[in-house]
Amino acid sequence: MQSNLFKVESSQLFSKSKIWEINRDFYQFRGISAFSDAIVPHYLTSNSFVGKTYAELLLGFLKDLAVKGKTKETVYILELGAGHGRLAFHILTHLQKLIQETNLALPPFCYVLSDIVEENLSFFHQHPQFKTFYEQGILDVSYFDAIESDNLYLRNAKMLIRPQDLEQPIIAIANYFFDSIPNELFLVKEQELSACSISLESNENPAALNPEELIKNLSLTYRNSPLDIPLYKNPIVNEVLEAYQQLTSDTYLFFPAQGMQCIENIKQLSTAGLLLLTMDKGFHEIGELENQKKPDMVTHGSFSIWVNYHALGTFCEKQGGTISFPSSSTFHLELGALLFLEDGASYAQTTGAYQKFVNHFGPDDFNSLKHFSYANADMLQVKELIALFRLSAYDSSFFINFFPRLKQVAKAVTFKERKRIAETMHHVWRMYFSINEKFDLPYALAGIFYDLGFYTDALNYFQHSINLHGPKPDAYYNIALSYYQLRQDKLFFETVTKAKAAFPDYELLKNLEQLDMS
Repeated sequence: MQSNLFKVESSQLFSKSKIWEINRDFYQFRGISAFSDAIVPHYLTSNSFVGKTYAELLLGFLKDLAVKGKTKETVYILELGAGHGRLAFHILTHLQKLIQETNLALPPFCYVLSDIVEENLSFFHQHPQFKTFYEQGILDVSYFDAIESDNLYLRNAKMLIRPQDLEQPIIAIANYFFDSIPNELFLVKEQELSACSISLESNENPAALNPEELIKNLSLTYRNSPLDIPLYKNPIVNEVLEAYQQLTSDTYLFFPAQGMQCIENIKQLSTAGLLLLTMDKGFHEIGELENQKKPDMVTHGSFSIWVNYHALGTFCEKQGGTISFPSSSTFHLELGALLFLEDGASYAQTTGAYQKFVNHFGPDDFNSLKHFSYANADMLQVKELIALFRLSAYDSSFFINFFPRLKQVAKAVTFKERKRIAETMHHVWRMYFSINEKFDLPYALAGIFYDLGFYTDALNYFQHSINLHGPKPDAYYNIALSYYQLRQDKLFFETVTKAKAAFPDYELLKNLEQLDMS
């Protein structure tokens, strides 16, 4: 027998529903563990390949500014809802390398990690892998609310950026962002627009649930009502919305009015305009908006929706801006570059980078190959694995998925392959950004280094493991074995003594006493 549902909220316009507050509460409740515990998926848009793609686009834009002689003022790059910070690490690591390879004098830049969750901002501020970026002045941290904030306070520089303060165009990175902020929902039926409202009910008593549990138990009921237009104060937003009345097929339509307001808030910080780089699941072609059914919420701890990139693109073009969206591969996600600039068409390096690194082969293509390679991992040999790791820009999460297969094939390799595996693993480690995940990557790397006979490298990575995940008996045991292989007897005995004192019940340590030290 079906249990009674608990009312959470009576019918409200979709954009005003409490569901957005619950979603926000989830991120406040979970903090960085939303990502470290793999509750909210983030690999698709935050891997090293994606970071390199963004870095190439940013480099193109900095080159365009340099060609225009705009090299004195700092260019601020604002990442919205940065969450775990891993994307920023990838972007900055790749961007610095790319800048070193160009001989053009580029304008200075500062990447700003923003979020609404104080725990995440503290995590960014204290992260040791960000330290050098802070010291170089190319990274900062700021609270920024997508809907409410109209200024940026940089916590490291202790600097307030107010509307119209910036003389360079500002860059915003909205990566998996527009799918999680309030959206309007409309029904287009027989070329008439209706407003959609939802009521919320829970299978369990909401008073006893935390935000994560509440989202799992929510059920939504939809209701449509006549719409009075024009609806918004901004006439351009009204124009974008009202054009959808011409759709010939009935459809449910997400409309990013709040996303447009967020864009306006960011754009007002600069007198020179805005470059918006954004990646998400969604649609940018008008035909893809037809025949959309009543939406189901995609839940993954929090919830998300698909993004109406067609509306955001039209909003940009109606202001004289220039847009780039993929012309072919959009099987998994969209990556758009929207230039809210009067002379956007003159930014040839930016559009050229988009064509090369998104249209010719981009993150969506890489994701298709990723799925194929995962499904065929047991067929891959050393050469294929190394090629895939290189293609991924040495992404650590990608590497971890192939770790069992690499461990298998590394048992029988040539001398050349042995060196290439070692070189590859060093690159993977340099691209690794820790978000307190449980998988011990340095320990895994150390094991393969040991198997390949790179005992000094193995020692270094076992130490990285201890530094990152704390002491554990297996690490000390393998450190001792590495010293044994290197004939460093003094360090071998010191390690065994230390391990026995820390882990007296660890049985494997007795095996070390039986080794032939002669």
